[in-house]
Amino acid sequence: MARYTGPTWKISRRLGISLSGTGKELQKRPYPPGQHGPGQRRKLSEYGLQLQEKQKLRHMYGVNERQFRKTFDEAGKMPGKHGENFMILLESRLDNLVYRLGLARTRRQARQLVTHGHILVDGSRVNIPSYRVKPGQTIAVREKSRNLQVIKEAIEVNNFVPDYLTFDPEKLEGTYTRLPERSELPAEINEALIVEFYSR
Repeated sequence: MARYTGPTWKISRRLGISLSGTGKELQKRPYPPGQHGPGQRRKLSEYGLQLQEKQKLRHMYGVNERQFRKTFDEAGKMPGKHGENFMILLESRLDNLVYRLGLARTRRQARQLVTHGHILVDGSRVNIPSYRVKPGQTIAVREKSRNLQVIKEAIEVNNFVPDYLTFDPEKLEGTYTRLPERSELPAEINEALIVEFYSR
């Protein structure tokens, strides 16, 4: 299954969540897309709510279904809460951490930077967006890529780096210092519903 390349604003409006992180999608039309969008007041079933929550998280991190399920199963083998472990594994993806460091304005853009070989992990070039970064590893922009306009623009508008990361804007280098806590992960996601969805 290939990754989704269609319109993300439509999905944001369908799920009622900003997937780009800017909130622009919902400012102009804060209702579902389609002919009956403005007047839709559908009451979702329990299954519908669980599915919607799963789709929110899946589209937020830009992961296809097979990879998403594989990560979910992996989280179940770890000690602790299944849902929290799952979100921590998704948060540890290289493309997501590039986005969190402020080197890209969206996760899609971060994915592209990684795929095109602009990002180094511990000094080695890594071009796999799903690469799982371990605490203590350093993420940096390749020397030849430091003057990229997209990176400069992203750093200019970024004013927040999570506590589990450190970032040096001069060196364009950050460190994944520790695993994030649940309170530092997306609050709009109810991971318990996702666990219920896959436990059916």
